[in-house]
Amino acid sequence: MDAIRVSKVEHVQCTKGGTTLSGTIHLTPHHLIFHYDGGKEKEMWVPYPLISLVTRLPQTLQGQCPVTFHCRTFETFSLEFSSESDAVDVFESVKELTVAPSVHQLYAFFYTPNPPFPTQSGWSIYSPREEFGRMGVGTRTKAWRFTDINKDYSFCPTYPAKLLVPTRISDTTLQYAGKYRSKCRIPVLSYLHWSNFATITRSSQPMVGLTQNRSIQDEKLIETVFQSHFSPDSRVSNAVVYGATTTNLIIDARPTTNAVANTAKGAGTENMDHYKEAKKVYLGIDHIHAMRESLGKVVDALREADALIASINHDLSDQVTGVSVLDRGALRRSGWLRHISIILEGTILITRNVHVNSSHVLIHCSDGWDRTSQLSSLSQLCLDPFYRTIKGFEILIEKDWLSYGHKFLDRCGHLSSDKFFVSNTETNSNGGSADAAQAFLASMQNRFASQNHVKETSPVFHQFLETVRQIQRQFPQRFEFNERFLHQLYYHLYSCQFGTFLFNSERDRRLGDGNGPPPSERTVSVWDFFNSPSEMEQNLYELYDPLLDDPASRVPGVDMGVLFPNPKDVRFWHELYGRTDEEMNGRHMPVFVRPEVVGPVETAEDDPVNRVATPSSVPLPPSPSIPPSTQTFPRNVANPLLETSDLSSSAPELASLNLGSPSVVESFRPFSSASSNFSMKPTSSATSDPSSRSLAKAQDFFAGGGVKSVWGKLSSNASAAFSAVQGAYDGVAKDLSSRSSPVSPSPSRTEELSARTNLTSWGEEEAHTIAPSRSTSFNPPSIRNPWATLNSSKPSASSVFSPYDNPWSSSQRQAPVSGEEAKPPSPLPIDPTVSDPSLRAPANPIARSNSSASRRVDNFTDAGSSSNSELSPPSREPSSTSSDPLGVGFA
Repeated sequence: MDAIRVSKVEHVQCTKGGTTLSGTIHLTPHHLIFHYDGGKEKEMWVPYPLISLVTRLPQTLQGQCPVTFHCRTFETFSLEFSSESDAVDVFESVKELTVAPSVHQLYAFFYTPNPPFPTQSGWSIYSPREEFGRMGVGTRTKAWRFTDINKDYSFCPTYPAKLLVPTRISDTTLQYAGKYRSKCRIPVLSYLHWSNFATITRSSQPMVGLTQNRSIQDEKLIETVFQSHFSPDSRVSNAVVYGATTTNLIIDARPTTNAVANTAKGAGTENMDHYKEAKKVYLGIDHIHAMRESLGKVVDALREADALIASINHDLSDQVTGVSVLDRGALRRSGWLRHISIILEGTILITRNVHVNSSHVLIHCSDGWDRTSQLSSLSQLCLDPFYRTIKGFEILIEKDWLSYGHKFLDRCGHLSSDKFFVSNTETNSNGGSADAAQAFLASMQNRFASQNHVKETSPVFHQFLETVRQIQRQFPQRFEFNERFLHQLYYHLYSCQFGTFLFNSERDRRLGDGNGPPPSERTVSVWDFFNSPSEMEQNLYELYDPLLDDPASRVPGVDMGVLFPNPKDVRFWHELYGRTDEEMNGRHMPVFVRPEVVGPVETAEDDPVNRVATPSSVPLPPSPSIPPSTQTFPRNVANPLLETSDLSSSAPELASLNLGSPSVVESFRPFSSASSNFSMKPTSSATSDPSSRSLAKAQDFFAGGGVKSVWGKLSSNASAAFSAVQGAYDGVAKDLSSRSSPVSPSPSRTEELSARTNLTSWGEEEAHTIAPSRSTSFNPPSIRNPWATLNSSKPSASSVFSPYDNPWSSSQRQAPVSGEEAKPPSPLPIDPTVSDPSLRAPANPIARSNSSASRRVDNFTDAGSSSNSELSPPSREPSSTSSDPLGVGFA
């Protein structure tokens, strides 16, 4: 190949694991091979996709030119060349061969096993009809059916061709429901439990948005899923299971802060007022970027230890081996074990709800292909002993990871990037400052190159394998495979020797790009390799006892084959990292994990995401089960952007929100209202407080479950959602706090802010204020803008919105300055469409847009959905004589 500048270099020093040996390096189109002189060590073969970072260092005092290689297998080795030209040629050749322009250039498309594997059925090892038939679909219950709505991948490109949906839901309903879920990833069946008819379904987030959009079809679909064990066409008995409680759960794997952020982007989470037969729980599992950074800290600690060992061996005449210099404190601070522990907490919650409560679970995160795959597959691993066999584990990965669209190509970074090839040779430059500046710019361009490609990488599947290892370590006799099987699976995840983990979806593997045969016909499946006799013999665990999983066994201590691992008993998978248990874990200490679970949430009032993310000036659509006349809307507010949640005026409660300085806390006091539907202020009565009720429900729900509610974390999540507002207030608070006395009634022209002592608290009115009546002729009391310039000769900001003032200001006006005529109160805009010319002036654009949003009728179905009459929402034609023209409600 043209990319190979040099194919062989002799007399190269290779340093690995604190040992330096001489040998010859060979570069092939797909491997870097190092052959040790005299056969002192086994030949080292490194597939190029396994290389994660290559650094070329300046020439040493001994005249050697080192190049350091870091691998995805957490191994580090350094090659020292006697000639700089050889070092440059090897560095550039490896770079060209590793940064592949296309997935079709990877090793899997050129690999041919010799001799061929005995089995050639790896690509067909998973059959949806056979696997779901094993669970009992079509035999034990007829509440589920296969649909061909995605047979050509046109409905959802990231879903498999065969989908399991409730029998009572038509394909037409699925078409409309797909428009409400991100990427059209509707709720579909992933698992039917063997001991009861509880199910695990999975989907993506709903497209709720700030306006609280709804989909009657999505609500009907989920309702049918949660009633599948009562289907009239089912062979399921309606008898109540003794000791079981119906607690259908919607599992949102994200932290509440992430759900709020997605709501602002048009997505979000379910409004539980419309999903009456379920409760919702937030698991608090961080996103892919946090996982990448966490593992990066672990890798940094390992590399620092390797560099320290190499430095010690370089300075000493005798090479040192067996010395541990790994910083275990840095490993703990990485948070990697904490993330795994939280995933195990969610797994236990799902397992208990399915097996003990005989109830259904719907799992989703954002798009439903990362955290959702982790939770769904790990729960099934604990629930079903079949998935703890070698064949069952392969089918589990095919079903919940490969077919349901985990983005292996993006998450694993198979195509690599120029960013991971760094040349730190600028110190040898003798060209002066100009060359130094050019070298600096080149290094910066190299550092920030291909950021868009790299940002999608994340160790999601690696994290799944490490979590499986935690369960396997706690229950070793319950797994047919050993630790080597998982280790080999991790290796071939990144080796790109097989085509199984090269693409992002089943469609990409089965159809390809249309040029030639699909990848499933051009590459070898990794399961053919694992099912070969030589590999099978090495991967079997000799102490595996399938009798322990017999559900009919009545031996004391049996668990019917369902595992409940301890989420605090997590340790680093030291074999994967090439270290000893003592090096990475030391003395065993249980991992303390602050509970991240928030819930259960039964109504929108209890939901911290809806309370934070929903502007209270935008009325929610009515529920079909609640007559429009009984709908309760939030109280009329002046600023729909700032008052996204109702903060308490109590100083200790505001302090828990981490709002910063007292000035910032004081700035939020005008927005407190104990009577708001979105209030987070606790009242004296525990029964009337939604948070108290939710806390009590959470304590009852998680009793004995090993998972606790963290409603105390709500305040910190709310503060994160208010970060933008805080930034706007910081400068104002600092300016006001620096004044020792109130400003004079006639401030200077440069003084733009009035003292806070001159402002009235939100909601305070003058004595002559009259409560508005429910009529269209609504004239609220006069208010003034505290942010406008006082008595300035120049037009103030509020004059732009003339003839009415800023509706976001305080409700009390200052006394007029002596000698000036008091201005008449300026009314708030009632309706831009009225015929009064004085009210045709442009209103505050943000307030007007929110008013329009409040009057807009939410479109629950697309055009043409009227044919599905049983799912159509009730008619809500706006009345021209509405007593609430702004659509925000009155006190």
